[in-house]
Amino acid sequence: MMTKLNWGILGTGWIAHEMGEALNAVNGEIYAVCDMNLESAQKYAEEFGVQKAYGSADEMIADENVDVVYIATPHNLHYQFLLKSVQAGKHVFCEKSITVNSRQLEECVAVAEEKGLVICDGMTLLHMPLYKKLKKMIEDGAIGDVKMVQVNFGSCKEYDVNNRFFSKELAGGALLDIGVYAATFARYFMKSRPDVVLTTANYFETGVDETSGIILKNPDGQMAVMALTMRAKQPKRGVVAGEKGFIEICEYPRARKATITYTEDGRTEVIEEGRTEEALQYEVRDMQDYVMNHGGQENLRIIRDVMQVLTAVRNQWGMTYPFE
Repeated sequence: MMTKLNWGILGTGWIAHEMGEALNAVNGEIYAVCDMNLESAQKYAEEFGVQKAYGSADEMIADENVDVVYIATPHNLHYQFLLKSVQAGKHVFCEKSITVNSRQLEECVAVAEEKGLVICDGMTLLHMPLYKKLKKMIEDGAIGDVKMVQVNFGSCKEYDVNNRFFSKELAGGALLDIGVYAATFARYFMKSRPDVVLTTANYFETGVDETSGIILKNPDGQMAVMALTMRAKQPKRGVVAGEKGFIEICEYPRARKATITYTEDGRTEVIEEGRTEEALQYEVRDMQDYVMNHGGQENLRIIRDVMQVLTAVRNQWGMTYPFE
């Protein structure tokens, strides 16, 4: 039987509410919650039966009873809370994008490794049972050697220059908000980290990336092509193409179903595993398993590789955030 852990939640927005439901379902309770507006923290605590409510992140992180800090703040605050948490000896589960650049992440990883702590991010597809099943099928040769990954993500955000999605000060733009999903999908099905990155982008009037195309290639000769948009809808569709067939996954961030088309005879096979509505519960289960069994290394390797790719993309664009 899984041992309960004391989770402390930083932030009380919509994703923190989803995670609150998942934590109560899997862990049975939530120990602490923090919001800079103490009233918001208290309201959240009442809603989810949380033991302690804080109005100061430093106070919650310093609480010796907190085992895991869950960071559900805007992107621009992830790094400072992630670093403070591992420095205080806490395991960390952080919403994506885990940091805004690779330097920030590597600094936090170094501290976590020194202290024997787990760092993980809220990238649902890394925890969905479907992906674990597909990875095993590919390793067993179901579609032959993977040659190409194609992945799209388009989100039509309402025109609002004051929205966080379009704010450079809050690390807005398509790349860190939705591109991290596409990059993780691509990296998950590639044998090694891409070492060639080609990209171009169009920019929203506030200076953040609105649309972009990204091509990746790794030392194994595998390629990935990504298309991202923030002001036009695209299907969340990923395709993994191998010598013997291709896998198509729609609504891939929390997918439960994939279709394999076999090249030789055109035969199709539908693979189903897991439940979309339990996506965050899978995250909690994996994180608790990592903490209690000193796991998560493969997950973290993918996260680090993705952040290196996203950093390389922005370096090519010459786009930086004011606080970097």
